[in-house]
Amino acid sequence: MRSFKMAAEDLPSQFDVVILGTGLTESVIAAACSRVGQSVLHLDRRSYYAGNWASFTFNGLLSWIEEYKNQQEVQIAESEQIWRSLIDEGEDVMPLSSVDSSISNLEVFCYASEEEEKDETKTPLTSFQPVNAETESEETRGGSTEAQDTLTGDDATESNAKTQNEERQEQHTSEIAEPSQSQEEKEPQPISSPADPPVEVEKKITYQKLLKEGRRFNIDLVSKLMYSRGALVDLLIKSNVSRYAEFKNISRILTCRNGKVEQVPCSRADVFASKQLTVVEKRMLMKFLTFCLDFEQHPEEFQDYSEKPFSEFLKNKKLTENLQDFVLHSIAMVTHQTLTEEGLKATQHFLRCLGRYGNTPFLFPLYGLGEIPQCFCRMCAVFGGIYCLRHSVQCLVVDKGSNKVKAVIDTRGQKIGCSHFVVEDSYIRDEQRQSTAYRQISRAVLITDRSVLPSESDQQISLVTIPPLGSSAPAVRVVELCSSSMTCMPGTYLVHLTCSSSGTAQEDLAPVVSQLFDVPATSGEELSGACVLRCVAGTAEGARRGAPLGDTQPFYHRNELVLF
Repeated sequence: MRSFKMAAEDLPSQFDVVILGTGLTESVIAAACSRVGQSVLHLDRRSYYAGNWASFTFNGLLSWIEEYKNQQEVQIAESEQIWRSLIDEGEDVMPLSSVDSSISNLEVFCYASEEEEKDETKTPLTSFQPVNAETESEETRGGSTEAQDTLTGDDATESNAKTQNEERQEQHTSEIAEPSQSQEEKEPQPISSPADPPVEVEKKITYQKLLKEGRRFNIDLVSKLMYSRGALVDLLIKSNVSRYAEFKNISRILTCRNGKVEQVPCSRADVFASKQLTVVEKRMLMKFLTFCLDFEQHPEEFQDYSEKPFSEFLKNKKLTENLQDFVLHSIAMVTHQTLTEEGLKATQHFLRCLGRYGNTPFLFPLYGLGEIPQCFCRMCAVFGGIYCLRHSVQCLVVDKGSNKVKAVIDTRGQKIGCSHFVVEDSYIRDEQRQSTAYRQISRAVLITDRSVLPSESDQQISLVTIPPLGSSAPAVRVVELCSSSMTCMPGTYLVHLTCSSSGTAQEDLAPVVSQLFDVPATSGEELSGACVLRCVAGTAEGARRGAPLGDTQPFYHRNELVLF
């Protein structure tokens, strides 16, 4: 996307809306305001779009981590003289924070061999590596390219009509051109054919290999999925923003019980094809799921449990422990404390999303979640919005009489008037926050060399739910992405882990990582199972208020503060 890089004096002195931060919420607001004819100035102190919703290449993520750890707060005294000269009588100043403190406890672990890449091939390595997100410039992160298994259906046919970003298409083509050409040159030889899988899948994956292929990774800072009938998908279709992106259906819903990863039967076909359930369990599960689809029509079935946990209601329905785990953690995706009616609504929403675009209710945007905010930014720019990266606001100018923001003073000393001002909450100082409760989210990103549940196809996108390992431990949501999602190089998987924080990210997620993967004791050690190559872990703040457009329930989110 093209970003306006102009001198401060070239910016107009008045806008209808000034928006600070290019995260999802700010980008949606920017697109909506621009679409109805309001003048919009959209600023971000970062050098990339999407803020803490961004996606990074492997090398970019490493750079982002270093930059994040080294950021420093600008002292107010250094720019106070500039503020005072621009403030009129009856106005007050509200300084903003110059650093983002919403992410903490960032740690990076590398288990891949750091030796130079060798030509000889080896058996598939089992290792996992967490990935850090890198900030991408607007020139390299435009839009998404066409890919297989994209969003389809009557509602979305128009959204998938064409590819929106030629730059990324050229970038992706250049990345795969050399391997494909080398295969074509070898076609006359009997030992090779164009249908052969990429050679690198069989090679030992080293740290140098990850660096070399780093541009093939798109690592999200935020891990979310979209319900196929959720509010976000409806918004993307109705606004025509979906034409800027491509999507892929989540192919499997998995769970981990008794140390074993297994598939969750959630559709009628899955239930009757399941080898994990007995005939009696299949009938019980189908009867219960049919009830949940229209449970409002049968209040007598659940009204006695309206103030009781959903888990007790499941026991009352005589479901086996096996089925209770499936419904509670992998279908409704609620806790043991969730009330019955809320659990029934969550189950109903899950079931109604089945079959719209595939056998599971969830969609994932190709090239990562960072594409969604950029799509809305692109729409805003099409309708006249002005974008300035590496450009922030030092303070807000507040009218003392009305207590409303009437102008902003940017980092270049220009006073810009506005009728409305929207700001991402990471720009607000701690002492300025009021009536906003926050909770911590533990996140980890891993790069692994094989799937947690290998199958005939190595191009599976999976959602895995790990039930609480202890009475006080939270459930962990795991999203495993394959190379066809355009988020990792062939022969590897990108794994996102998310849960509510009870300690540091390492303390919360290390037991789950140990249960699902083989973690090498030393760098480069070869193991027999799925192995950790690299890991990045951290803790992020998320506001309790609201829900992320009503359709990303499995994962938490950030909220933004809006000032008028």
